[in-house]
Amino acid sequence: MGKGRLEAFSDGVIAVALTIMVLDLKAPHAADLAALRALAPDVLSYVLSFVFVGIYWSNHHHLLHTVKHVTGDILWANLHLLFWITLFPFCTAWISEDHSQSLPTAVYGFVLLMAAIAWTVLQARILRHEGAGSLLDKAVGADVKGKVSLAGYAASIPMAWIAPWVSDVLFVAVALMWLVPDRRIETLVRE
Repeated sequence: MGKGRLEAFSDGVIAVALTIMVLDLKAPHAADLAALRALAPDVLSYVLSFVFVGIYWSNHHHLLHTVKHVTGDILWANLHLLFWITLFPFCTAWISEDHSQSLPTAVYGFVLLMAAIAWTVLQARILRHEGAGSLLDKAVGADVKGKVSLAGYAASIPMAWIAPWVSDVLFVAVALMWLVPDRRIETLVRE
C-alpha cells in the first residue's frame, strides 16, 4: 500500500486534535488585562500542547519520507500514535485548570510518555520493514533525543506527586529539545 492515505488520515486526525484544543480556550468575560491574565494558565497549556502536536506532525512528515510502502503493522503503529495524540486536548484542558495539581500533571506526563512510546514503536516498525541500511536507519542512529524524551516524560510522572512545577519544567525542556524538526531525516532526503 502507498503512504498517501496514511499521511492524509494522520494529518486529518492531528488537525482535529488541534481544533479541539483551541475550542477549549474561552474568551475573557471582561475587556481588561486582568481578565486576560486570568486566562494565562489556559493559554500556556494550549501553547505547550500545540507545540507538542506540531512537533509530532512535523517529525511524522519527515518520518514518512523514509517509507516506501505501508504494511499493516505500520498502519496499526500509526493508529497507536494517533490515539495518544488525540488525548492531548483532554489533558491540556485538565492541566490548565490548575498547574499545581498532581493528578492532572501526572496524567499529562503519562500521555506524553505513551505518545513517545507509540512514536518509538512506529519508528521500529518502519525500521523493521525498511531494513538495515535504510534511510531511516541511517537517520535515527542511536536516537539520543528519543531516549532523552522518554526519560524526561517518565521522570515527570513521579515528580508530579512531589513538585508539579518540576514536571512542567521537564515538559518544556523536552519541547524545546524538539522544537526544531528532526534534521537527521531531512538532511538524508536531500542527498
